[in-house]
Amino acid sequence: MTKLIEISEIGGPEVLKLVERDVVKPVAGQITVQQTAIGINFIDVYFRTGLYPAPQMPFTPGMEGAGQVIEVGEGVTNFNVGDRIAYAAGPVGAYAEIRNIEASKVVKVPDGISDETAAAMMLKGMTARYLLRATFKVQPGHTILFHAAAGGVGLIAGQWAKSLGATVIGTAGSPEKIELAKANGYDHVINYNTENFVDRVLEITDGAKCDVVYDSVGKDTFPESLDCLKQLGMWASFGQSSGALPDINLGILAQKGSLFATRPTLFNYISTPEDLAETANDLFDVVASGKVNIAINQTYPLADAAQAHTDLEGRKTVGCSLLKP
Repeated sequence: MTKLIEISEIGGPEVLKLVERDVVKPVAGQITVQQTAIGINFIDVYFRTGLYPAPQMPFTPGMEGAGQVIEVGEGVTNFNVGDRIAYAAGPVGAYAEIRNIEASKVVKVPDGISDETAAAMMLKGMTARYLLRATFKVQPGHTILFHAAAGGVGLIAGQWAKSLGATVIGTAGSPEKIELAKANGYDHVINYNTENFVDRVLEITDGAKCDVVYDSVGKDTFPESLDCLKQLGMWASFGQSSGALPDINLGILAQKGSLFATRPTLFNYISTPEDLAETANDLFDVVASGKVNIAINQTYPLADAAQAHTDLEGRKTVGCSLLKP
């Protein structure tokens, strides 16, 4: 038997129920993982609330975890029982003590990186990696704006972008979060509750604006994010924690400087085992080098998944959060 979180209807955090189920043997191409740490992410909220469609009902949420291989399905040759692995890809099902997952979706965790660090950083860290190194390749001299600077992705991205030689501007919602962001690579952090972030960006850059805006907030930062961009700048909208964006007339991009806009998602950047390995290894390398530190600021028992979601949606969390089976 394994304990897991199950959702039988969409709704608030209260629909996250702890249950016990039989452990199913892995089918061909799968491995069975005894999980030691599980990442908590806003995409889990999107599935719980129905913003993203559930694969079926009931289902177990969660996209990210780490642990040890305890069984190998037919045809799997690149993993063995006892290997330490981590993942941040579908299908959902991470909120569990034991789960099966396709071997093509996981990577081996190198020595020197703990299971907790791996589980906390895989989705957020690989998101930072594709944003900074693929969606818009940040170079020395670039100026970037990263909303939600004190969030899990934001804290990783701030450190990584600074190591790439960029001027890094962030937004956050409290003095405590501002100080946290400044300690994690940000040159300037704007309090969006007390300051107009467009005016502050213009002030910080002497009117030059930014090369790229990374925006996971959505409704509350649009269309103002576009006003922070240079001509031919890029707006990368990769989330909507404040609510869905309105329908967008592409003409606004011409009006504001022939801007580029993209709605990327991690899973398109790691859709093959080769891309997954490259992305994960870049992340492991930058963490092992000391250029990026992964701070785990909240840890909850698996049974307290509802409280974890309440805290996440209430913006009471900073950095990375974990569930512990």
